[in-house]
Amino acid sequence: MAETSPARKPLPARLDAVIVGAGFGGLYMLHRLRGLGLSARILEAADGVGGTWYWNRYPGARCDVESMQYSFSFDEALQQDWHWSERFAAQPEILRYANHVADRYDLRRDIHFETRVASARYDEAADRWTVATEAGEVVSARFCIMATGCLSAARLPDIPGIASFGGETYHTGYWPHRKVDFSGKRVAVIGTGSSAIQAIPVIAAEAAQVTVFQRTPNFSIPSRNAPMDAEYEAWWKSDYPAKRRQARLMRTGILYDINPQSAIEVDEATRSAEYERRWANGGTAFMGAYHDLILNKASNDTAAEFVRNKIRSIVKDPETAEALAPKDHPIGTKRICVDTDYYETYNRPNVALVNLRKTPIETITETGIRTSDGTREFDVIVFATGFDAMTGALLKVDFAGRGGRRLSAEWEHGPRSYLGLMVAGFPNMFMITGPGSPSVLSNMIVSVEQHVDWITGLLGHMQDRGLARVEATEQAQEAWVRHGMEVAEKTLYPSAASWYMGANIPGKPRVFMPYIGGVGAYRETCDTIAAEGYRGFALAGETTPAAAAE
Repeated sequence: MAETSPARKPLPARLDAVIVGAGFGGLYMLHRLRGLGLSARILEAADGVGGTWYWNRYPGARCDVESMQYSFSFDEALQQDWHWSERFAAQPEILRYANHVADRYDLRRDIHFETRVASARYDEAADRWTVATEAGEVVSARFCIMATGCLSAARLPDIPGIASFGGETYHTGYWPHRKVDFSGKRVAVIGTGSSAIQAIPVIAAEAAQVTVFQRTPNFSIPSRNAPMDAEYEAWWKSDYPAKRRQARLMRTGILYDINPQSAIEVDEATRSAEYERRWANGGTAFMGAYHDLILNKASNDTAAEFVRNKIRSIVKDPETAEALAPKDHPIGTKRICVDTDYYETYNRPNVALVNLRKTPIETITETGIRTSDGTREFDVIVFATGFDAMTGALLKVDFAGRGGRRLSAEWEHGPRSYLGLMVAGFPNMFMITGPGSPSVLSNMIVSVEQHVDWITGLLGHMQDRGLARVEATEQAQEAWVRHGMEVAEKTLYPSAASWYMGANIPGKPRVFMPYIGGVGAYRETCDTIAAEGYRGFALAGETTPAAAAE
């Protein structure tokens, strides 16, 4: 075993379970495994907990799910005790919450920080995984549970000359753990996804000049963020469990009002009034204005044009407004963004938009960026260019399953899983919010809790029966993949070249990766499968007495 730093504790040689990732999924999984009496450790590449909220510290980083719902529900005392300061919590507060959870349940003693997993090999004779880290440490575990998150493999664009720039460069997904001073500087922001839409107004308030390089505009709804309203908080806490149960039945796992009408069943005045009301209230609940906005193109067109007209009314320069108004995808089929003064920011004299559809980037130079219409010089470049979503972090680990099957080969044409929980050929390996589950189309903490609770139930079932191995069957996996595709094709989602489809990564298979059937329907399916003796899973083997972590 490789030598370890004195500041880092060595890994045990044997465990019941290895969890990869100390975000919300990993933290809750560790807590539940302790309840089963299993020895478990989290391996985390960062030096702290929080997952996406540890890495994404860019200016303006904020959750797009309301704070009262973006939190754990498994402990009534926890949800009563914690107080959020804003309607939509900012990154620092969410990170404080993650640290509070880690400390409240004494989780840090079983977390190995600054430990990046390199490979995992399944030993069929022993029914165990051999997990190796980049530092050369090795641990043997019965179960390998991936809690690496859906948006954790940040990517840089393939732009010529990217390494030649002599100024400061930052990626929103790997932001420094210090304040970046933009005052007096000329800043380029490449990208206009969610991270950019949150960061640009904050950077523009400080920098001398901000130039935004946009290839594809995105729809964004104002958040109407504000300090937490005491009465609203009290309303939630007056019956938190009941509200949580109701949210778990919603399509997104978020409790908000969904209009049962179709957008094309009502007259234009009624429709406009409903959109105005949703726009004024703020947040992604805008997409609940009518139930068929993701199902019916004619209905979707009414919502999309409403938002485009809002952009035209806010942005003073007509050419800039048209460039910012998305016309190549239905609203909501790419991640709909939530902002504070994003469109208003383009009215500032120090902000400019470069439309890369008209003047594409040719190269990054030592002093700036050259497009087809000339060179602009910058002191700072911010890459808000997103992630290799859903599969990127999983495929960074060299997985070898039963018979030496490589996960990278199994997913060569797109991810295949059963319920987004397991992959055929990879026994005792679980994914929390993996591809094939609602994940990024839902309130992530609701989906995290559901997956962790379901995995815990399965492991308890195996424990009670002395079973050593569980694996998704090929037949069940293929049926689930077909079902996921069939459900997706009934919606407008596949019509957009989104990161849901892997379209932001050159060469990545175009497959709709999350499950669009809804959080409530998905939960019911998982519960039914468990009640039927874990239909679609092969359970076998006999366990040897569990040894304590060495």
